This record gives sequence, structure tokens and C-alpha cells, in this order.
Amino acid sequence: MGEQVWHTPLTPLRFLARAVEVHPDAVSIVDGARTLTYREFGAAATRLARALQAAGVAPGDRVAFCAPNIPDLLIAHFAVPLAGAVLVAINTRLAPDEVRYICAHSGARLLFVHPSLGAVAPAEVTTVGLETPAYEDFLAGGSDEPLPWEVADEDAPISINYTSGTTGRPKGVMYSHRGAYLNSLAEIVHSGFDQDTRYLWTLPMFHCNGWCTTWAVTAVAGRHVCLRAVRGEAIWAALDSAGITHLNGAPTVLTTIAAAPQAHELAAPLTVTTAGAPPSPTTIGQLEAIGARVIHVYGLTETYGPYSVCEYQDGWLALPAEQRALLLSRQGVGMLTADRLRVVDEDMRDVPADGATMGEIVMRGNNVMLGYYADPEATAQAFRGGWFHSGDLGVMQPDGYVQLLDRAKDVVISGGENISTVEVEQALLSHDAVYDVAVVGVPDPKWGERPKAFVVLKPGASATEAELIDHVRARLARFKAPGAVEFLVELPRTSTGKVQKFELREREWAGHTARIQG
Repeated sequence: MGEQVWHTPLTPLRFLARAVEVHPDAVSIVDGARTLTYREFGAAATRLARALQAAGVAPGDRVAFCAPNIPDLLIAHFAVPLAGAVLVAINTRLAPDEVRYICAHSGARLLFVHPSLGAVAPAEVTTVGLETPAYEDFLAGGSDEPLPWEVADEDAPISINYTSGTTGRPKGVMYSHRGAYLNSLAEIVHSGFDQDTRYLWTLPMFHCNGWCTTWAVTAVAGRHVCLRAVRGEAIWAALDSAGITHLNGAPTVLTTIAAAPQAHELAAPLTVTTAGAPPSPTTIGQLEAIGARVIHVYGLTETYGPYSVCEYQDGWLALPAEQRALLLSRQGVGMLTADRLRVVDEDMRDVPADGATMGEIVMRGNNVMLGYYADPEATAQAFRGGWFHSGDLGVMQPDGYVQLLDRAKDVVISGGENISTVEVEQALLSHDAVYDVAVVGVPDPKWGERPKAFVVLKPGASATEAELIDHVRARLARFKAPGAVEFLVELPRTSTGKVQKFELREREWAGHTARIQG
């Protein structure tokens, strides 16, 4: 009797292989006038994988991509691991110095950059421009010889996604083939993807690998509709002409859709999955009014994107819209392939499910990262007590749904992007006129919140608000710069010298909805 094979390693590579086998002629990717079938999708991934191998990329090597939502980046999500390498998809909004740091820290062998992003490439890394003759030449170095759509070790890294540096330098979050596979299955279930899905790419593919939707939509042989810039007019054009059924994005994307001059009642059902900050009840109501269904999920880069979902309960649809929207703004319960969310005290004991006792949200299991790349100390700190510590403070509601109340860290979430206040403060302190500074998140009608700087100038020095904002923009990505600067004589501090940021924050948020983030 032959040897029994009880399982094969899980990998998202199998998703594309199956789509090619079962639905070869189905449309896989639409990018303006360009259309690819799943047969062509699979062939493109194979050719890029072979070209990477021909260029010397070995198993385990890192390959970086910095590009908007274009077919080449989607193809890379399969081609890079098909070549045995690890994908590093880089935030297109980062400054050149930040891109160079990520390439250096990850040890990327190659960097593929879209020309629209300007000169972000580090000189020490071989760089190829996407959608250029140089990229076509690179692909020509490969072949069409098939590669196996499988891996030997499902726990091997498939990608490294860099955080936005909430404590300074960004950390490389390692995703495994197994984790990406299982998170993709959860996305399919909770967002309701199937072969009829027409998914509009309003969420950046670089962000947690598009919350694993790069792989999930492919798994069901759905249609990826690329969108290079998130603008109300472009979104509505796609909704009205491309039969869009699903899209994902931060609450600012929902606001963009609802507030666009083109907004109208939808002719067909649309599922909008949102995270990054809890959508306001007003925004949820606006989307429901035009016929969209809003699904609120919660997670971090360290949890493959969404880890929990505010799952609908029987009877919610019958509630008044305002009451339902309040329920949907909660972070919810663990997704199908995730473990249960916990809210714990400092001794790792679960807090009462009373909706009032605050604790830290912790997670573990299939939907949690392998660890931080080349950073064992940070990894050990994040997993102390055997659970991943989110750094988010929240409460457990009596019905078992978690709700965030504040960040343990002072990270600002602006339009779904994390901004480190420490990083912004350090940039401001590099200005000759700045003596002391504190940065907090303040309300913003479009982005949810934006950084605001409270600055103490050196005696006899002078600087204007515009000058300081420009100073930060010259050193960091533009979206990280403060939207406003207020000059103070001194910052509020404790007796031990720690800045009391909560005093600054409470003053700015007075009269606004409580600052809760997801």
C-alpha cells in the first residue's frame, strides 16, 4: 500500500492555477481598454516568474514593487511567490528615503517602480520601470515553461508588508502562504465573493496585499477592475459602466462615493467593505441610502488586514437606519478563519463583557503574522503572553462584539494610512526654530483625522505655520505632514516630563464624535 498523503501545503498560488483550469476564458483583469482572461493572467504570472529566475532571483529572495493599482502589481502577487521569492509591495505615498529604507531593510534583489511615482529608486538596488520598454525587455528574458503552482512549506513567507512606522521606522510584517490562503477564504465568505464578482480596486494593492483580496477575488475567478486613482468621478464611472459588485476602502473612500456630484441610487447591489477607522453612522446611512451594503472589518497590517467583522445579526436590517449604523460601527467578532478576539487587562485576563471596562485587544492564530522581518526583539514584544498585542484599547460588549475606544499608541489614522506622531515630531524638531513639539490627531471632515502640531519655538526664533508644514513635507510623505500648527508657550507635561497628549487631544475633539478607530 502506497504512502498516504494527508494534506498538501496551503498557498494562494493554487487559486490562480484553479481559475486557469476551470475558467480559462473568463475575464480576470480590466484596466481601461486592456482586458486579460484567466488563461492570460496565468501565462503572465508564469512569464514574470521565469524572468525573475533568469535574473538570478533565488528562493526566499525579496522582490519589491512600488506601483499604483495596475495589472502588473496584481500579476506580481502570484508571479513572485511562483518564482519562490517573497513579495514586498511598497506604499506609493512614501518619500524616496522611506522607499530606500524598506529596500535596504528587506534586502530586496529587485525593485519594480511605476514611472508616475518619480525618482524613488535606491541606487544600490537593480530597478526596472513598469509599463516601459525596459520592463518588456525584462519579461523577454523569461520563458513560458510552466512552473508548479505549489510550495513545499506553507509556513514560508509569501510577502513582507511594511507598517507605516507608528513607532518610528517601519517594521516588515511577514505573511505566510498558509495565512494568506486562509485569510483569503475568510474574505470570500464575509464579503460574499463569487464568480460573478466585479471587484473595483479602490483599496491600494500595496496595503496588506489589498487585504488579501488580490488572492481572494482570483480564487473565485472574479473580475479585477483596476483603478489607478481614487476619485469620485472615476469610481462612479466604474459603478455605472463596469457592473461593479464589490469594493473595499477606508471610510474616506465611502465619503468620496457619497459626496461625489455623480452620486445617485445604485442600479444593482454593491457591497462595500471598510476598515482603517470606524465609518461614522452618517456615512453608513448615506451609503445604505443609495443601495450599498456596508461591511465593517477590523485588523492591522500584522493580521493580514481584516481579522474581525461586524457580522450582521438577525433583526438588524429591520432596525432604524441610525441604530443599525451605530451597531455596524463596532469592530465585531473574529472572522471565520480567525480566533476569537479578546479584550484583556494588564495581566492578560479577559475584561468583563459590559461595554465599559477597557482593555487591550489581543489576537492569535492563522490570521496573525509570522513576525517582524529581521527584528526578533519587536516580535517577542508583540507576542508577549502568547498573543499578538494590537496596541488598541477597547471594550467587550455584552453580545460579544468588540468596540475600539482609543489607541494605546498615539498613531494617527488619516484616510486609512497610519501616521507616526513620533516621526512627525522628529521631523519638526529638525527645524532650527523648534524647541519642543507634540503631534496629535484632530478631526478632519475628509480624512477622518489629520495630524496637528503643537510647537514651542526657541527663544528669539521665528517660524510660520506654512514654513513648518513645508519643512515636514520635504522630509516625509506629504500625507504625514500636519494639517495645522499651533504655537504654544509650553506643552502640558507630567511631573516626570512626559507630554500629556490627551489634554491636547481632548480639546481638539470637544464637540465631535468620540475618537474611536478601527
